[in-house]
Amino acid sequence: MAAPTTLPSALADAVRDESSLRRFLHGLPGVDQVGVEQRAAGLGTRSIKKASKLHAIDLAISMVDLTTLEGADTHGKVRGLAAKAKRPDPERPDVPQVAAVCVYPDMVKTAADELKGTGINVASVATAFPSGRSTMDIKLADTRFAVEQGAAEVDMVIDRGAFLSGRYGQVFEEIVKIKEACGNAHLKVILETGELVTYDNVRRASWLALLAGGDFIKTSTGKVQPAATLPVTHVMLQAVRDWKTQTGELRGVKPAGGIRNTKDAIKYLVAVHEVAGPEWLDPHLFRFGASTLLNDLLMQRRTQLDGHYSGPDYVTVD
Repeated sequence: MAAPTTLPSALADAVRDESSLRRFLHGLPGVDQVGVEQRAAGLGTRSIKKASKLHAIDLAISMVDLTTLEGADTHGKVRGLAAKAKRPDPERPDVPQVAAVCVYPDMVKTAADELKGTGINVASVATAFPSGRSTMDIKLADTRFAVEQGAAEVDMVIDRGAFLSGRYGQVFEEIVKIKEACGNAHLKVILETGELVTYDNVRRASWLALLAGGDFIKTSTGKVQPAATLPVTHVMLQAVRDWKTQTGELRGVKPAGGIRNTKDAIKYLVAVHEVAGPEWLDPHLFRFGASTLLNDLLMQRRTQLDGHYSGPDYVTVD
């Protein structure tokens, strides 16, 4: 196995072969389940004052990957989603744009045409999303098609069956090959943490994805429960923090699935600041995979500015 980037010697040795990779991943410190869950709960109780809350809401909006991944998606729906990405609250032009619009590969061109010149990226799921169960040729073709259609970001899914069976080298090689197929597009590696069962597996999968060249590690497809949770995101934030310590490189984290309201989004931002560091409070390094979260952020933003609650009729509902 070859390292996808220049790595410090200790990490380069880790990906020399299957046995070395296994030793490295199983040599990672175990996750203290009670400790990580208590810390996540504690940080979630932090009080955010009004001015800071408004800043947090705007920051969260700018970190949203506005997503539609349904079998019934249409080009019209994607065009509507792109319009909302550009002007989340049409009556409030000071509301920031979202970070990206995430769609299936066959909808990428429609999204890219609508978002051209806006600075909003088009993200596409790929590699037989959400199961990840297909041949490597099909996964590569899926990825290349998405990029050719205009995707600036690709969200791939790992083969959880291979990972849980201990075939770490297979998962590593797949990520390396998908990263190559992405060209200049950024690669987000979906771990599907709800199927990984333990925090130790989440830590191992996070490091595996980082070693293989993933630009982001992402919790979930949104199709499996549990999806994103604060403790799991803590473990992933620790991984990117420790990766920077060892390599000097910044990699991102994307919780996705189940984050539906402003209160929860702010809890994640507090976790980012406290676990990884303030450097990660940036859309280039932290994203929310969401479809309904944006609506609540917009309503809460109006509440902060107007002093009274605005109902859902004041924002577009997806």
